[in-house]
Amino acid sequence: MGKNINPWQLLVLSFALLILAGNFLLYYFPSLIQGNLSEIDALFTSTSAVCVTGLVTVPTSQFSLTGQLFILLLIQLGAIGIMTLTSSFLLMLKGKISLKHKIIFSQIQENQAFVDASLVLKNILKITFITELSGFILLTIGFIWQGLSWKKAMYQGFFHSISAFCNAGFSTYDTSLEGMNPLIKITISLLIIMGGLGYFVIYEIISHPGKSKKKFSLHSKIVLITTTALIGAGMLFIKLSRWEHIDWIDSFFQSVTTRTAGFNSVDLNQMPISIIFLMMLLMFIGASPGSTGGGIKTTTFFIMFYSIFSVLKGEKQLIIFKRNIAFQNIVKAFATATLYAGVIIAGVILLLESNDISLRDGLFESVSAMGTVGLSLGITPLLNTFGKSVIIALMFIGRLGPASFALATLSKKKKTKIKYPQGEIY
Repeated sequence: MGKNINPWQLLVLSFALLILAGNFLLYYFPSLIQGNLSEIDALFTSTSAVCVTGLVTVPTSQFSLTGQLFILLLIQLGAIGIMTLTSSFLLMLKGKISLKHKIIFSQIQENQAFVDASLVLKNILKITFITELSGFILLTIGFIWQGLSWKKAMYQGFFHSISAFCNAGFSTYDTSLEGMNPLIKITISLLIIMGGLGYFVIYEIISHPGKSKKKFSLHSKIVLITTTALIGAGMLFIKLSRWEHIDWIDSFFQSVTTRTAGFNSVDLNQMPISIIFLMMLLMFIGASPGSTGGGIKTTTFFIMFYSIFSVLKGEKQLIIFKRNIAFQNIVKAFATATLYAGVIIAGVILLLESNDISLRDGLFESVSAMGTVGLSLGITPLLNTFGKSVIIALMFIGRLGPASFALATLSKKKKTKIKYPQGEIY
């Protein structure tokens, strides 16, 4: 590996290698699945797991116990991130982390100040496993309530706790979580929210006792406000829509899971087109920076929305909570969203050209893959090899998109001494 490799390239390479390793094991070890798995389906499953998406061409229920646990391992590694996991192990083994690793880690984690990287790293695995353990206990109780034996309930609780916190959306049930009791739905929802907030926001919440006079950072304020607003607005719209066959718990669940996780508690094909369109918008926005979810990110959406509002008010600066937002961040927000939309459009066109599907189904599938959500209207297993390849590419780009776009700008910038006169465009 050359000395000039940058963190962006390192991140992409890490995920690509993990996906290829997963693909190799899934394809060449038939004991992992009860039946045959084609090479494209093995690659699809591995990509979906590592990119914590949840779209499947072969139901997870068809995998053996070993196969399901292997998928769960890929999910966990993909969610935490190869570089984060490696740095965490280095820190645990050595008790400290080098300045070089601090800088790389901070760059990958959305430019978090590298002086705090060691402190954050010490808590990443702790937060992950404590949250997943809590979810496992509650879900085990929920699955026993659902009528399972305690052994089966423990396994289902274990599998779904990791899948939910990692915002993966994989389920051992072919109909996902349809017909489950409220405890399971609410626990899964809370795990999704925790995983979607981002490690730094969770860490700040935990290390922000009521006694402390320390205020939340601007980043955490934006994430918490936007997340709450999106969940609340989504829940209200779904419940108050013309679709009467949904209660408040399912409305809340679908609002939460749609943004990044991919579980469903109701049959999506029964939903009216208005809710389907809302779900596409929520999938496009996604989770928060440094989280286990995808999408353009809540902070990107907030900056875009707030900057448009500021322009309409005639303001020349973007001031949020008495902080001036750099013009570069505003441009990056719009550029990221535009790039996302462009890739999705390209994906939809390729799917429509190569498969006999409707625009609604193709658009929904593409947005779901790009947002690493995992919801589908049922067309995933029906796609041909080229169509599956398109979805694989969208899942990979979607998982690394925001980070890779930001990190690509970290290469050496050419400074120009020439200043050009300002131009006017009407």
